[in-house]
Amino acid sequence: MTQNPPNLRPDLAPRARLQDKPRDGQPTIGMVSLGCPKALVDSERILTRLRAEGYGISPDYSGADAVIVNTCGFLDSAKAESLEAIGEALNENGKVIVTGCLGADPEYITGVHPKVLAVTGPHQYEQVLDAVHGAVPPDPDPFIDLLPASGVKLTPRHYSYLKISEGCNHSCKFCIIPDMRGKLASRPMKAVLREAEKLVESGVKELLVISQDTSAYGTDWKDREAKFPFLDLARELGQLDAWIRLHYVYPYPHVRDVIPLMAEGKILPYLDIPFQHAHPDTLKRMARPAAAEKTLDRIREWRDICPDITLRSTFIVGYPGETEQEFQTLLDWMDEAQLDRVGCFQYENVEGARSNALPDHVPDDEKQDRWDRFMQKAQTISEAKLAAKVGQVMDVIVDDIDDDGIATCRTKSDAPEIDGNLFIDEGTGTLTVGDIVTVEVDEASDYDLWGQIRS
Repeated sequence: MTQNPPNLRPDLAPRARLQDKPRDGQPTIGMVSLGCPKALVDSERILTRLRAEGYGISPDYSGADAVIVNTCGFLDSAKAESLEAIGEALNENGKVIVTGCLGADPEYITGVHPKVLAVTGPHQYEQVLDAVHGAVPPDPDPFIDLLPASGVKLTPRHYSYLKISEGCNHSCKFCIIPDMRGKLASRPMKAVLREAEKLVESGVKELLVISQDTSAYGTDWKDREAKFPFLDLARELGQLDAWIRLHYVYPYPHVRDVIPLMAEGKILPYLDIPFQHAHPDTLKRMARPAAAEKTLDRIREWRDICPDITLRSTFIVGYPGETEQEFQTLLDWMDEAQLDRVGCFQYENVEGARSNALPDHVPDDEKQDRWDRFMQKAQTISEAKLAAKVGQVMDVIVDDIDDDGIATCRTKSDAPEIDGNLFIDEGTGTLTVGDIVTVEVDEASDYDLWGQIRS
């Protein structure tokens, strides 16, 4: 049994799963979805609209009449990956429509791939549909083409992403997401809750709440009644019969008020918080909040309220101007914070980011060395934390059962794809994917657990 390694790109969404089988003669569209879970939700919305118009969804190039490539523009490496995916789709299919974050700069794409049929920016659903109509006219059969009540999902049936807002009001120097996706625009709470209820009614067992800045949800509403609608949303979601997992939560002071819901079992005791760094000078150059000491105080307070809370975060090493002393501060901060789950990027220039113009860029070999040292620190912390779970009894959700009967599961501390797994290697004959079962942990590795089903 192999153990789960640290994810090298902690921004990535799970691989899109296309399971539709088109009817004979049905116009079909393929989808390549790259980048983060927020982009995956955009892909789901596009495909849901297309299915409602009678299009089939093809899992491969050869079976598709046209292909949509939903791109990522977060890093230069992600841009290169997107361009490569567009080129592959052109070679394999020929009819390609490009959307997503990279589509905010159409000339960048058409300069490399002039034969694409259309380029649209992120969450421009109507323009994507118009491009599809032009390339492949719809031909619906109202007696056959039925749309699932929950829409088209690209994740397994037992979990789903719930996007609550678009955009971001931060101006971090290394990030161009606000330039591509705009300022914070929160979805109406009634719409979010209606979608969540539909998903749970259709069998979804876990909702992963996502946005660019989840804890700022609703603060863009001028006529809001509550100061922080995020808290009301969390309370309402906590009434549903499902695991509720919060991602991309900035550590504002009001986040403290959601921790009691975790202690009460209303939402999962899990926070995904993008700390990015710990040294105040580095954070200042990033244009991030620089009160790292207050962050440690908040972490201690959260753990006092909910001792079982799992904290996940991502960090950037090798940011321009980062000295060895600043990096050591980050390592020391990790010793203090004892985060449960950690991802890490090596800094990259991104076209249009203000950080490109900063002085004292760190050499690539030094960035790699710091990444290695950071991940070793994170691995040591993870190994100790998981070892302490041996003997504990906990609930897990079943993600997969292989041909040998080994079940791959996740605890409440683990988000899909980016965190660890718990494996059950005997007594799985009655299990099905999506089951939530009670296990006793009997073994631990650096990132994963093994357990036995408790009767």
